[in-house]
Amino acid sequence: MATTSDDERDPDLIAVQEGPQAAQELTRPAGLDRERILKAAIDFIDDQGLAALTMRRLGSSLGVEAMALYRYVPGREDLLDGVVDRVVETLFDDQDGDDVFITDHNGWQDYLVRLAHGMRRIALAHPAVFPLIASRPPAAPWVRPPLRSLRLVESFLGTLHDAGFSDPAAVAAYRAYSSFLLGHLLLEVTQIGAQVSLLDQPEGDPEAQERTDLTEYPNLLRTEQLLGQDKSAAEFEESLENLLDRLERVLHEAKNSDGEVGDLA
Repeated sequence: MATTSDDERDPDLIAVQEGPQAAQELTRPAGLDRERILKAAIDFIDDQGLAALTMRRLGSSLGVEAMALYRYVPGREDLLDGVVDRVVETLFDDQDGDDVFITDHNGWQDYLVRLAHGMRRIALAHPAVFPLIASRPPAAPWVRPPLRSLRLVESFLGTLHDAGFSDPAAVAAYRAYSSFLLGHLLLEVTQIGAQVSLLDQPEGDPEAQERTDLTEYPNLLRTEQLLGQDKSAAEFEESLENLLDRLERVLHEAKNSDGEVGDLA
C-alpha cells in the first residue's frame, strides 16, 4: 500500500518546494469560499446578534478553525464590509424580479421611493445586521451621515447628479434623506429586538482606506469635502421646522373637518 511521505503532509515544506499556492490548496477546507463565509456571517448575526460575532465563533459555525477564514476575509472589518455589500447587493440585483430593484428606475423620485422600500425590506429581513449598514465606512469615514455601503452612496449621488442636481444640492438631499431613512429604520429594528450600538471608529481604518480604490466612486470623491462637513445643528433645526409646519397643516385640516385631529401619515 502506498504511503504518504512527510513532505507531502507538511504545508510549510510544500510552500518552499512548490510555492505558497500549493500549500494553500493543501490546507484549504473543502467547499469554503468568501461567499459561503459571508452568508454564514449574515446567518450568525441574524441568529445571535452582531456583538456575538467573532472570527473564532464564525469559524466554529462553519466547522473550521478561525485561521482558515483569513484566506478569504483578511480581518473583521473586511468581513463586516462583505456582509454589508452582500445584503445591499439585493437592491441592485433583480434576479427575483423585485419591484424595488433601484437600477431600473423612472426618475429620481422613483429611485428614492424604491431605495426607501428596499432598505426597509433589508432592515426587516436582517434587523440585527441593519445597524451595521448605518455605520461609518472604514474606507471613507468622512461620509456624513454614515452609510457603510460606498456603492449605495455613489448610486444616490450619481442618480441625483444625472437628474440635474448640483453637487451641494445632491449632498444636501443625501443628508436629509438618509437621516430620515436611517433614523426611522433604526428605531423600527429596535422594536423587533435588534441591538443598536456605537459601531463606527472615530478615526476610521487606515488600512481599509489604503486598500479601497475610491476612484471607482467618482461622485463620492468629487463631493468628499461636502460630505465631510458637519451641519448637524442646522439640519436638526430645519427638520424640526418642517415637522412643525406639517403639524400645523394637520391641525388646520382637523379644524376644517369633523374637529378630530388628523393622521400624520
